[in-house]
Amino acid sequence: MFKRSLSLFWGLLVVLALALSACGPKPSTPTAAATEVPTAAPQKTEAPTAAPQKYVTSSGFECPQPEPRLEVTSKELNLFVWTEYIPTEWKECFSMVYGVKINHDEYSSNEEMYAKLEKGGTNYDLVQPTDYIVSLMIQKGMLQKLDKSKLFFLENMLPPFMNQPFDPNNEYTVPYQAGTDAIVYNAKTVQTPPQKWADLWNPEYAGRMVFLDDSRVIIGMTLLTLGYDVNTRDPNQLQQAKEKLKQLIPNVKLFDSDSPKTALIAGDVDLGVTWTGEAYLAQQEVPEITYVYPEEGAILWQDNWAIPTGAPHPDAAYAWLNYTMQGNMFWLMLRDFPYINPNKAALEFAKANHPDIYEPYINSPITNPPLEVFEKGHRITDVGEALPLYDQIWTEVKSGQ
Repeated sequence: MFKRSLSLFWGLLVVLALALSACGPKPSTPTAAATEVPTAAPQKTEAPTAAPQKYVTSSGFECPQPEPRLEVTSKELNLFVWTEYIPTEWKECFSMVYGVKINHDEYSSNEEMYAKLEKGGTNYDLVQPTDYIVSLMIQKGMLQKLDKSKLFFLENMLPPFMNQPFDPNNEYTVPYQAGTDAIVYNAKTVQTPPQKWADLWNPEYAGRMVFLDDSRVIIGMTLLTLGYDVNTRDPNQLQQAKEKLKQLIPNVKLFDSDSPKTALIAGDVDLGVTWTGEAYLAQQEVPEITYVYPEEGAILWQDNWAIPTGAPHPDAAYAWLNYTMQGNMFWLMLRDFPYINPNKAALEFAKANHPDIYEPYINSPITNPPLEVFEKGHRITDVGEALPLYDQIWTEVKSGQ
């Protein structure tokens, strides 16, 4: 069982829990020399430099300037990213500022993304693999090493999210967002609140649940109810998990990794398994929605940016990374996709300029979890030769076999 250590997450929680403020330098008092009238003849001055062109998106968002602006000759950028995970302003601003057309494809699971890249025939410049699939993609030669001399935002990334075991020294990836998988329920409609993964087998919940369509998460939580490692490779333990999961799957009304919050908000379901950000957004719409960290431990994860091997527009990819990861751009993730944000500059910018968004975010136990959540949590990792068995179990239990 892979668990986060106390020291690994302490830095994160300190940053998220304490006030993030920036104090500008005080103006200095002019010296006598500075106020003296020069006696020399005035020098010829250069014509003032033209102010940078301003760009405004369809939503009225004024695009900040790149810091710094990179040289880009490519005319296109091909993104392959998670569903509902990119602020619209990013794409509009980048296209206007750099004159680059963005082609945007989406996926709903790491397995879907991996399979498409493995088959070849794709020309993606950036992908967003989650931690456990990164090591496999590196092993298969599917990701190229990053040129860190072209990454100017790394100092803004909080240390707990860097140098992870799936990519030591961040040779291939940079953090995007992190979060948890846990239980969500509507306190107004659910009479017996679930507190453990094992509670989801309660017949009272039959036909009322939405689950993520994620084999590793759902099989993993089932393994935890049996006292096993979420990353077990033991065929006997996996067979037991399959038999138990077969009892649960018929009770699930909906599998949704695109927007599980939608059914919760609409009242089509009353509880289920979802991610940090989806639970937080659902709670903003329906205050009775509650997020529970199961007694057996939540699932911990981290999504990352990576450049696939053979990416056709690497110059545009580096420009995109630097531009969107600026604090005055990445804060939009708190507004649109409020997961655990690893970007200190973004948190500081939001606190100073958008306290109406920052304060609810930083004070929520969903987006700023208690330390014990990380101490008890479980991280999914690559299971090597056992992966086909996980895939087989998932296919069979969902089809009723």
